[in-house]
Amino acid sequence: MNYDLIVIGSGPGGYVAAIRASQLGLKTAIVEKESLGGVCLNWGCIPTKALLKSAEVFEYINHAADYGIKVGDSEIDFESMIKRSRTVADGMSKGVQFLMKKNKIDVITGIGKIKAKGVVAVTAGNGTVQEVTANHIILATGARSRELPNLPQDKRKVIGYREAMILPKKPASMVVVGSGAIGIEFAYLYNAIGTKVTVVEFLDNIVPLEDEDISKQLARILKKQGLNIMTSSNVESVDTSGDLCKVTVKTATGTEVIEAEIVLSAVGISTNLEGLGLEENGIQTEKGKVLVDDFYRTNVEGIYAIGDIVKGQALAHVASAEGIICVEKIAGQKPEPLNYNNIPGCTYCSPEVASVGYTEKAAKAAGYEVKIGKFPFSASGKASAAGAKDGFVKLIFDAKYGEILGAHMLGHNVTEMLAEIVTARKLESTGHDIVRSVHPHPTMSEAVMEAAADAYGECIHL
Repeated sequence: MNYDLIVIGSGPGGYVAAIRASQLGLKTAIVEKESLGGVCLNWGCIPTKALLKSAEVFEYINHAADYGIKVGDSEIDFESMIKRSRTVADGMSKGVQFLMKKNKIDVITGIGKIKAKGVVAVTAGNGTVQEVTANHIILATGARSRELPNLPQDKRKVIGYREAMILPKKPASMVVVGSGAIGIEFAYLYNAIGTKVTVVEFLDNIVPLEDEDISKQLARILKKQGLNIMTSSNVESVDTSGDLCKVTVKTATGTEVIEAEIVLSAVGISTNLEGLGLEENGIQTEKGKVLVDDFYRTNVEGIYAIGDIVKGQALAHVASAEGIICVEKIAGQKPEPLNYNNIPGCTYCSPEVASVGYTEKAAKAAGYEVKIGKFPFSASGKASAAGAKDGFVKLIFDAKYGEILGAHMLGHNVTEMLAEIVTARKLESTGHDIVRSVHPHPTMSEAVMEAAADAYGECIHL
């Protein structure tokens, strides 16, 4: 079997690249060892959002009286929550199967490895090996939960994100190690359904990649919800010999031992580079990443890499964008390189976090003189009506030219609001462009306009 393009890995980078290649007339095949859609559709983005929605509904029910509604006692059916999440994930995976058929993309099940230039060996589950050839090969093998030497995962008591989505019962207590997007989402989820949760973060603030104002306000809100948050702290060891895990945590003031049923390790990811034939074929890597140019070409002609295995944010939408750029270049089009400083980032706890571009600290470190505008949702009519007054919008502008340097949002549904700023930055809009763009009333999005106006001393409702 000979193809124009073979993609190894069917996550949001791989399957999107395959579809775009097919649209551009390339005969395409995709190699997948497990389920179409990769981690994102099956064990990441989609099923976690289904679980988080269940937690949100539970919270709504428990606070129904705030909206003038009387309901009886409610309780979590944890098994049904998990089942719904898996059903949603399975449905999305089947959707990708349909897209493969629709776009006439051959799906080859097995583990792919580059045997030689233009040759991929695929090992099936029964051990049989078939070879397929292609003019171009894209590696899109993604990543897995990172394991620390002092925090090995036994998949039962010390787990990663995958196990956290299919636990057999709701744990009474949990320690979450790491407070990035994955850690905070699971911490919020389990706390919302009644698990006693402690978050341990090595750095000074939770969600440490976010603007400090966001991090500090989110920490206050989550603590109010009942989460125990320990920053500037480090897990030294976990003893799993007893019924409960004994987690030894080193803090700024000493050492503390916390007992919990489950320890969730959310300390980042490790790339899936093993067994791909990189060394045998002279494909260059550095610090666990495949080295590529602006169009995802490796140093070996005809071999490309996208997604978590290359430098850049390890996000589904980044992988998809990289896949499209890569195949459009292969097909002879003229795509522009991806601007990694205009990538939106979202954390789906409640309230949500959404951001793009520079933080205030990073903008100043880059030499910009900045104007800052903020608007709290407590002053938003729509937020008040929705009972969602926590959070704010913060916008950062270049004081000289009005360029939108960054946007940082904390609040209900702000992940749906962020694309406005991403598009505005792409179009090189200014703060005044946002102020003069009429926003519908009453909406949460008015806070974006008001924050921009605040930066220029023109805010009306504050």
